Amino acid sequence: MTETRTAALSGRGLAQPSVGSAYVALITAATVWGGSVVFQKFALGSFSAVEISVLRGVGALLILIPLWWWQEGGSVRFQAHDIGLFAALSLGVLGNHLLTLFGLRYISAGAAGIIIGASPVITAFLSSILIRDVPFSAVAVGCVLSFAGVALVAGADTGNVGESPWLGGILVILGLVSWALYTIGGRRTMDRFSPLTVNWTTLAFSILPQIPLLWWDQKAITAGFDSVPGSGWLALAYLILFATALGQQAWLYGVKGIGPSRAGVFVNLIPVSALILSALILGEPVGARKLVGITLILTGVWLVNRQSQKTVR
Repeated sequence: MTETRTAALSGRGLAQPSVGSAYVALITAATVWGGSVVFQKFALGSFSAVEISVLRGVGALLILIPLWWWQEGGSVRFQAHDIGLFAALSLGVLGNHLLTLFGLRYISAGAAGIIIGASPVITAFLSSILIRDVPFSAVAVGCVLSFAGVALVAGADTGNVGESPWLGGILVILGLVSWALYTIGGRRTMDRFSPLTVNWTTLAFSILPQIPLLWWDQKAITAGFDSVPGSGWLALAYLILFATALGQQAWLYGVKGIGPSRAGVFVNLIPVSALILSALILGEPVGARKLVGITLILTGVWLVNRQSQKTVR
């Protein structure tokens, strides 16, 4: 009775997104996340990894919770096992945020961008094993093709990979595994709850275990927040507004619409958005090699979705 009432009251949030709107949401997430790697690296100059993760989470919650209350009117009812489920999913958010930030301490943003291109392969592989929504054979070619494009786009950043690229690379990969598991589990959870509900609850739970870590990993707290330059606060604001509040919400919405395997390949658009933003904002040139890489990435996105649609039919 309670579950029926919950589903009826929150029907607006449980409506299945159209394929077109899911694509728009995923492209939006990839675009804002393209800049997030750069801004995370930049913010590490003023804040510690845990400080960034906690502050971006708290800041995003100040946006997401009022938005959730306005859209769903407090009609959602949580049961005891739902709390445990959200807590478990929050480990994916926690792992992705912290492991990526700690990885960026030891590896350059460009090199991290190359590794992030492997995320679709990780998501598709784990999804095909855990929930078997799409056979891995149906998405393998597109993932490989897109990753080849990622390598071309980010391949120019072959020097200055960081003081310990192996350690940084492993941490970033573990962060991708965490996000893949969150993506897969989040889709099942969104059978009953809206993407907005899943977003803010898992984000809130992910902050709790980080608070004690602030005693161990701090920079701005020690030096004083008044020592943080304006550029550091702007970088943090970008992570709060775009990378966390907007990006994560758009990602979950897109995953709900087309599934984790097909959604995962859109991560390959992150290096593309980073390239375009660097050209527009920093005036960096876009060479022929990068243009070929973009073509391969977009072709891979198209191929994975085409093959996945055939499999579903």
